[in-house]
Amino acid sequence: MAGGAGGGFGDEEAGGGMISDINVTPLVDITLVLLIIMMVAAPIIANNPSIKVELPKAASGDETQKTTLSFTLTKKSDGSAGYDLYLNGEKVDEAKAQAVTTDLVQKNRDIQAVIAGDKGIAYGDVMHIVDLVKTLGVTKFAMATDGT
Repeated sequence: MAGGAGGGFGDEEAGGGMISDINVTPLVDITLVLLIIMMVAAPIIANNPSIKVELPKAASGDETQKTTLSFTLTKKSDGSAGYDLYLNGEKVDEAKAQAVTTDLVQKNRDIQAVIAGDKGIAYGDVMHIVDLVKTLGVTKFAMATDGT
């Protein structure tokens, strides 16, 4: 002990003592891996609507606020002429869409709607739904486009 520097703590400095520090390296590694997984998975989850629609491109498209009404027109699944209408993700006919829309407009006069039409849908069919929405009292509506 006479030649040791450190005032009598030679055994602990040599590795014989108890380690009192917490090693945070594994915790940081796990946290970074979880962060990377969330960063990769979040856009995939957010950009997968339940109804697949090929939206037309628009350079002037704006983001809309969350709305109560979401009308989606898709090509008929059996390949025949016309379209299938979805209201908030549920397949409906026009009579049910009118009834639900009228009921929601009576509850909330400031209701908003977003109308998404598949690229292959006829312009007249989309305008028919726009006209339907407007005549039922929805004053705020937007046309969904793919802004990329």
